[in-house]
Amino acid sequence: MEQNFDIKPYFEKLFLPAADSHKGQNGKLLIIGGSDLFHAASRWSLDVASRFVDMLFYSSTPENNQLIREAKGNFWNGIVVEQQDLESYITEADVVLIGPGMTRTDDTKIAVDQLIKKYPDKKIVIDAGALQMVDPFLLNKNHIITPHQKEILTLVKKIPDKSLDHLINNGVTLLLKGVVDEVRISNNNFFIKGGNAGMTKGGTGDVLSGLIAALYCKNDALTSTIIGSYINKKAGDALYEFVGPFFNSTDLVNAVPEVFWGEYKIILGK
Repeated sequence: MEQNFDIKPYFEKLFLPAADSHKGQNGKLLIIGGSDLFHAASRWSLDVASRFVDMLFYSSTPENNQLIREAKGNFWNGIVVEQQDLESYITEADVVLIGPGMTRTDDTKIAVDQLIKKYPDKKIVIDAGALQMVDPFLLNKNHIITPHQKEILTLVKKIPDKSLDHLINNGVTLLLKGVVDEVRISNNNFFIKGGNAGMTKGGTGDVLSGLIAALYCKNDALTSTIIGSYINKKAGDALYEFVGPFFNSTDLVNAVPEVFWGEYKIILGK
C-alpha cells in the first residue's frame, strides 16, 4: 500500500519557533508514564519531546520518579512532578501524553479515565498501557490514540458493535501503527509507508508518541499525527541505510531531529 496523499501541505502548516519567541511559547508538554516494572519506556518519549518543546513535565510512580531524577542529567532537561502537584501542571501544559511504560492495571485505568473525565477539553495523546485500559466512550475530538493491531483489538472489544465507528464519529484521531501506518480522522484515511525491521525494537512506539505529543502542543491533531508518523519512519529508514536493522530506540531518538529538519527543507524547498 502506497502513501495516498501529498505530505507537503502538512509541512507547510507546521509551527516553527519564532526568532523572537520566549521560553514557554513553543510548547509545554506533560508526560504521565512509566511504572515500577517498565522504567525505560517513558524515557524515549521524554527524550524525543525535549527536542521539540520549550518545557517538559514528567510524572510517574514514586520509584520511577527517583530513577528519572538520577538519570535526567544524562538525557533530559525537565521538571519531575510529584503526584500531589500534578493538577497544576495538567492545567499549564498544552498537551498531556499518558501511557508510555504504564502497566495494564486498575490503577492505570483509574488514572487515564479520571484525567479525561476531569479535563475533557484538554489535548491528550493516549498510548500503550493507558490506551489498553481507557474507556473508549470517553474519547473525543481532543484526543489522539496510537495503537498497534493488538491494542486496537483490545480497545474495540469494549465497544458493543466491535467497530471503530464510535471513535471516528466522535472525532478521535487514530494512528494505527504497522508496516504502513494508517491515520484516520472523521471519514478520511491517510496511509504512510516506510520503516523497516529495525523498528520492531521495544521503545520505537514510545518515540513516536512522544514526537506526536510534542508536535500537538502547537499544531492540530491531524498535522501532528501525520508528520509524527512520517518522520518516525523516515528516521528509521535513515538509520537502516547505515546500520541495517541494528539500531535501537535511543538511536531513533537521536536521528529524529536531523531527519525532521532535512525533510522540512527538502519538501518545502528551503
